[in-house]
Amino acid sequence: MRARTSTWVLRVLVALSPLAALLCTAGAGEGAPGWLVVLVLVLGLGWAAFPESVAGAAVIVAVIVWWGVGLREGLDVWALPAAAALLAAHVAAVLLSYGPPQLQLDGPTFWLWVRRGASVYLAAPLVFGLAVWVRDQPAPDGMWAVGLAAALAAMLAASVMLARRDGVGVER
Repeated sequence: MRARTSTWVLRVLVALSPLAALLCTAGAGEGAPGWLVVLVLVLGLGWAAFPESVAGAAVIVAVIVWWGVGLREGLDVWALPAAAALLAAHVAAVLLSYGPPQLQLDGPTFWLWVRRGASVYLAAPLVFGLAVWVRDQPAPDGMWAVGLAAALAAMLAASVMLARRDGVGVER
């Protein structure tokens, strides 16, 4: 794949994947209003033009908020392709942020990020299945506190492991 072609393909992914994720709510039975479709498209185009800008966070938050607000019935299998679309946009933006538009993207870097994105996506069906399994169960007392503590512990453990791997804070 030629470098210029690949960067344009990545820009199209960044621009249109959030819109695809938003439109997945129509499959779930609750289509997005027209103004939101236009907003997501404009933010996606801005993100494609400036992959390191705040437009990326804004468009992802807009889509996720609509999924939360628009679907009052709860879980729907259409969340899985929506997650894939948002993840594809994120990975494409990461690749675009490696340098200026004329930068040639090498194959190993491209495939590294594709593998990383695919491995992250593996969690989506697992989390979805778990959510479907427990959705009719009453929430135990303190569930949110335990979940927050577990998330903080995981972040701390990951930070310590990465710091050791990168030699941060280690005398040489």
